Parts: sequence; C-alpha cells; structure tokens
Amino acid sequence: MARSFVREARTPIRRAANISLDSALIDDAKELGINISRACEEGLAKQIAEERGRRWLEENRAAIESSNAWVAEHGLPLAKYRQF
Repeated sequence: MARSFVREARTPIRRAANISLDSALIDDAKELGINISRACEEGLAKQIAEERGRRWLEENRAAIESSNAWVAEHGLPLAKYRQF
C-alpha cells in the first residue's frame, strides 16, 4: 500500500483515541498552553517516520551493502568526471 509522505497535502480526519499520560505532564502542558492532542500527534508522527526509516534500512540492507562493496572494489562510477 503506497502512502503519501506529504502530510500537508491532505486535510487530516481526526479520530478520538484514549491514551494515558503522566498527570504531571498534562498539568504542565495545560499551564503552558500546549495543545496536548497536537503535541501527541507530532510526537507520534515523528515516531512513525523514524520507524519507517529504520525498516527501510533493514529491508534494503543487502542492496546497500552490495552497492558499497561494488564501489569499494571498483570505485565510484563516473568518478573521472567529478570536479571536487
């Protein structure tokens, strides 16, 4: 299933979720005027992105290692055209 990585391109549909949070964190957030739902959403989005990145690296590890081994043995393709 293909997913869009551009979250701003769509209007999110909100869904209620029951979560448990440290009561001191809730009190501090309210005192500071922090939108708890948005803060949780941003934190969850960050966790999702990190996990997707970790899984991508895991799924593509063999190809990355193979490419790195080829470059180590043969050098960079088109290296003679590099200007640095």
